[in-house]
Amino acid sequence: MRVLEVPERVAVVTGGAGAIGASITTALRDTGHRTVILDRDADVACDLSSEASARAAAATVLERYGRCDVLVHCAAAFDRATIAEVDSATWRRVQAVNVESALWLVQAFAPGMAERRFGRIVFIASDTVWAPPNPAMLAYIASKGALLGVMRTLAVTLGADGIAVSAVAPGLTDTPGARTRNGDEHFDAVVRGQALKRPLTPGDTAAAVAYLVSDAAAAMTGQVLCADGGLVMR
Repeated sequence: MRVLEVPERVAVVTGGAGAIGASITTALRDTGHRTVILDRDADVACDLSSEASARAAAATVLERYGRCDVLVHCAAAFDRATIAEVDSATWRRVQAVNVESALWLVQAFAPGMAERRFGRIVFIASDTVWAPPNPAMLAYIASKGALLGVMRTLAVTLGADGIAVSAVAPGLTDTPGARTRNGDEHFDAVVRGQALKRPLTPGDTAAAVAYLVSDAAAAMTGQVLCADGGLVMR
């Protein structure tokens, strides 16, 4: 029989239609959360590259579900371009989806969390921040580095209100999306570089998120959990 750890808590997951986001959503649902997916075609439709759309989606969540206790920002734009190729449109889109939308959602949901004296915010970062694997990932890696800076600042800012803010940094995870950008040889090479010699799955990231939003992690904030098989050790 399933044990409901946190009944009545509403968890909002951006990018929940993707492989990792879907796994996170399932893990939170299995621990008793009422889950809401924000994505282009999901429980609440949203274009996270648009500030107006992100703010409207947050308002819809509060109207329909009455609250947000847990926010997991998993959505990400992966547009690739080297320093010689990158243009302002690509740069701005990646930063808008990966960083700025998280800010607009936190602005909308944090007041309610503070009123209830409980909140969990988790950003999905990337171990590429510490070990950039490809020069064409410039905008993506920069966005994830910025997201960690936002996370630490929010942890200090919101902690007095009972809101914990942390991050999970996955490694190269075996998903359909990652397979379209990376061949078998690259996956095999990454696994060889890990301390744990096995491919990473979406469930690895989901398990870390489920821990961070649980009551067992009540003393955790401002931290990054690297769920990457030990490729990066900090």
